[in-house]
Amino acid sequence: MKLLRIIFLLVAGNILLACETVGSFKIPNRPTNPQYEYVKTAHSFYGMHEIRDRQTLKEFTGVDPSKTQWCAAFVNAVLKENNTLGSGSVTEVPLMARSFLFWGERVNEPKIGDVVVFPRGDQGWQGHVGFYIETRVIKDIDYYVILGGNQENGVTYDTYPAYKALTIRRGFPQD
Repeated sequence: MKLLRIIFLLVAGNILLACETVGSFKIPNRPTNPQYEYVKTAHSFYGMHEIRDRQTLKEFTGVDPSKTQWCAAFVNAVLKENNTLGSGSVTEVPLMARSFLFWGERVNEPKIGDVVVFPRGDQGWQGHVGFYIETRVIKDIDYYVILGGNQENGVTYDTYPAYKALTIRRGFPQD
């Protein structure tokens, strides 16, 4: 199973590198930041659904996506796959999206692959986290296109109002 996943990651990564767009989202062919590797890894799971692809997502994230809010688990798994410490390095609750509030380095202007945290729900501890892809203007409002897990019950690209972002964080692979 692990060999199959590695083959899938390699094929999907090569498709992503060769493409100028993924769906309607432009992806640079020659990125200038190391966080692009996070996007390649995350994109290799694009289209997977928490029920239909439950076992694959469970093996990758370490949680059952049909029973757990898994956006933070997905981001942490992507980071781990790319030799980058996840939010567990700064908190005891790495499965919470807001565990990324103090992870990495805070930046003001996002680049592809940066981690963005948003509020979610009506409780102060709730949130959502994913990887920044690009900014789009919709009706004069900036939206961040985010690639993440637990978006529409799967791994998708979705838009979130930029002004609602709690933080933008940048992490770097370990040597």
